[in-house]
Amino acid sequence: MLSVFDLFKIGIGPSSSHTVGPMLAAQRFAAGLAQAGVIDHVARVQIELYGSLALTGAGHGTVEALLNGLEGQLPHSVDPATILPRARALIAGADLLLAGTHALPFAARSDCLLQRHLFLPRHPNGMKFAAHAADSSVLASDIYYSVGGGFIVSDAEFDQPRAGRSEPPLPFNNAAELLGHCRSHHLSIAQVMLANECHWQPEAAVRSQLLDIAAVMAGCVRRGCRSEGQLPGPFKVRRRAPGLYARMYELLEAGRNDVMLWPLVYALAVSEENASGGRVVTAPTNGAAGIVPAVLQYYCDFAPDANDNGVVDFLLTAAAIGMLYKQNASISGAEVGCQGEVGVACSMAAGAYCAVLGGSLAQVENAAEIAMEHHLGLTCDPVGGLVQVPCIERNGVAAEKAVKIAQLALLESGEHVVSLDQVIATMYRTGLDMQHSYKETSLAGLAVTIAMPDC
Repeated sequence: MLSVFDLFKIGIGPSSSHTVGPMLAAQRFAAGLAQAGVIDHVARVQIELYGSLALTGAGHGTVEALLNGLEGQLPHSVDPATILPRARALIAGADLLLAGTHALPFAARSDCLLQRHLFLPRHPNGMKFAAHAADSSVLASDIYYSVGGGFIVSDAEFDQPRAGRSEPPLPFNNAAELLGHCRSHHLSIAQVMLANECHWQPEAAVRSQLLDIAAVMAGCVRRGCRSEGQLPGPFKVRRRAPGLYARMYELLEAGRNDVMLWPLVYALAVSEENASGGRVVTAPTNGAAGIVPAVLQYYCDFAPDANDNGVVDFLLTAAAIGMLYKQNASISGAEVGCQGEVGVACSMAAGAYCAVLGGSLAQVENAAEIAMEHHLGLTCDPVGGLVQVPCIERNGVAAEKAVKIAQLALLESGEHVVSLDQVIATMYRTGLDMQHSYKETSLAGLAVTIAMPDC
């Protein structure tokens, strides 16, 4: 069963599936060479990217992440400022330091191939690694898939149950089972999650780690609200969060309380940090990383009784909802479109915000369900393959929507026609029906409407 720390992972921008996942896969492949005792015999490493990774990898820093991963870097610990310079040095001809220990030549043109028109059979985000000896024989090879939210699986692991974690006391596979535990044990969703997490580590450690994640989220909001300038890439997109934050603060000081765009501004701030390759929390993906932190920050800033316990409950509740989508549908934009990223994050945030404001189980489920119901069919069409247009604004709009949906649910009894399980199943079927060109390929939608600027 998944953990809250599977859903919320500290990493780097701009993409969990196209940056974080590939870095993890490359690091794992290189570490495997060392563990197998063959690393000293490796004379060449070749990478092949397929499908969505090949089509939009340039705008997501995929190659840069792969090269740093091969050298042993990991998303949660790498200095974001060093990723691009190191990758440029390697592309320019510097030796690759495989797993941080074994130097070998690297020729980007022949050793990193983008198979833009080929898709591996199991998932749109596929990558193949091969390590060759001096005589060109293959010492080791493997296929990995980046399946969304920074999760990676090898070809052999695909569709296999996760190993290495014992069954918690209150396992659940769907919302009906989760809510059943809540009702039979008189627990909130957060309390069910905490009981499961405490099966794997002490409660103090769980709470400490969750507050650390919240601190990274808050730090990302603060950095994004004060970082002026342009985002990387040919469109020269201006960072809007600092100016909007300053204007909103002026209106607040002047007594204007009718402009309630704080969640939107916070989400823009985080999404702009993500787009610039900064330190973010995958929540549940990077493409939607602005939504949960924005609504959590809104809770911390504007809820009169906000406290650390509320922060912990918010994250536990959001993670429980995210787990339902991960287990029964998808959080990958390359697999089911942007409904699987922005829609899921909005659902997580709406349910969590409703919960910490005192919502009943029915109200929390209603909020989470409404949020996805109104993101069904949302396509993933990043212009230029960059997590900028329309991705950043989508995060802002979804954060605002999550707050309003939670407030709507709290005004009513929680009675609803569509269950959360039903809307999750509908989202997945909708994603499967969606044309692949609308699923993080930059081959349709705004991605083809907006022409790339002349460089």
